[in-house]
Amino acid sequence: MSANDQAPAAEEPARSAIAQRFRGFLPVVVDVETGGFNPATDALLEVAAVLVRMNEHGELQPADKFRYLVKPFPGANLEPASLQVTGIDPYHPLRPALDEGDALRRLFQEVRKEVRAQGCNRAILVGHNAFFDLQFLNAAVARSGIKRNPFHPFSSFDTATLGGVAFGQTVLGRAIVAAGLEWDESRAHSALYDAEMTAQLFCTIVNRFKPLFESARPVAGGAENRVQADDGAEEGGGD
Repeated sequence: MSANDQAPAAEEPARSAIAQRFRGFLPVVVDVETGGFNPATDALLEVAAVLVRMNEHGELQPADKFRYLVKPFPGANLEPASLQVTGIDPYHPLRPALDEGDALRRLFQEVRKEVRAQGCNRAILVGHNAFFDLQFLNAAVARSGIKRNPFHPFSSFDTATLGGVAFGQTVLGRAIVAAGLEWDESRAHSALYDAEMTAQLFCTIVNRFKPLFESARPVAGGAENRVQADDGAEEGGGD
């Protein structure tokens, strides 16, 4: 076969509006419920995620959501005060929990699917006090022997910071109310509810900042190429 006869390479997915908006990253809202504050020793008990997508008007909105109940890893610490706040009974016989590695692999499969569909390079975690969620996620990934993680290992979008900038509020419930959204305190500390509300807050802030984003001058071509080249080392995310 001559060079001219070679089969055409598979086409890459077109870069979606969300890929262009966040420079190739796919924001995924994540919330975890845990047995304490130390990701190395305390149990991961619940993880939930909400995907976000752009509508035809270029507005960000929540989309598919996922929730997994997680069994404490062997030897995990469970702080009574944390369990009292979340109301979780980790060993309830009717609790349909998964091993943390199984839960994360299922979640990551959904995230990788969305990354490919949106023509993004990898996912970036969105969370309220995102460092907490990302630390627990990374610790569970390491314990489970998952080789590659679709999420950026240290970068994130923190809605506590964004809420403080946009509305002067850093507590999730207060930021939600300041944004004109409804908050149900009785449902707080469920990973899914907190992820859903964090997604609504994130989308609201991004949409309100849309005029500022659109007015920003594009990065000069040479600088943009250098930025993309630097990002190459951070791209990927298969398992």
